[in-house]
Amino acid sequence: MNVITCVSPLIKEIELRANPVIIRVNEFDEDSAKEFAQQMSSAQSSGQSIVPIVIDSYGGQVYSLMSMIGNIKSSKIPVATIVEGKAMSCGAILFSFGTQGYRFIDPDATIMIHDVSSGVHGKVEDIKADSKEAERLNQKVYKMMSANCGKSPDYFLDIIHEKGHADWYIDADEALSQGLANHKRVPALKIVADIKFIFE
Repeated sequence: MNVITCVSPLIKEIELRANPVIIRVNEFDEDSAKEFAQQMSSAQSSGQSIVPIVIDSYGGQVYSLMSMIGNIKSSKIPVATIVEGKAMSCGAILFSFGTQGYRFIDPDATIMIHDVSSGVHGKVEDIKADSKEAERLNQKVYKMMSANCGKSPDYFLDIIHEKGHADWYIDADEALSQGLANHKRVPALKIVADIKFIFE
């Protein structure tokens, strides 16, 4: 995603008090969730009209994803999500939380959706408990994704089930048809500095 500065020829030089906040998400872990929260907070008082979130990720920890979702939900300004390269697993879910009309995907990018995995080893009791939690999270995140895309609650869960719970890879065209993406392009953030002469 490019940042374009347009300055009136009437202005000799310009210096921003702070650069616009553009959040880039590559990892889903505790450190990245903490940094995400800080950047979202900064964006609220930056004066910008939208918060761009650029996603290029293989996924990661679901609890870190949930923290990021909470930050997006509490944002006072619209959030644009942009997929560059890939948005897999947690990345795909996060992408769906862009404000309706502001979800962008690069024409050559890929989205991948699959079941939440607990990845737990150990005692049988622990495995059962963690499997139950993984199923709870699976239901939660995909029902939220369905709501974000204007689908019935079990829409994405049913498709995953029909595909035998295998990884589901989605290109840009299918992302549009599934309601995940609104635009098949990467937007630019334009900074405009202008002077107007008003005669009254």
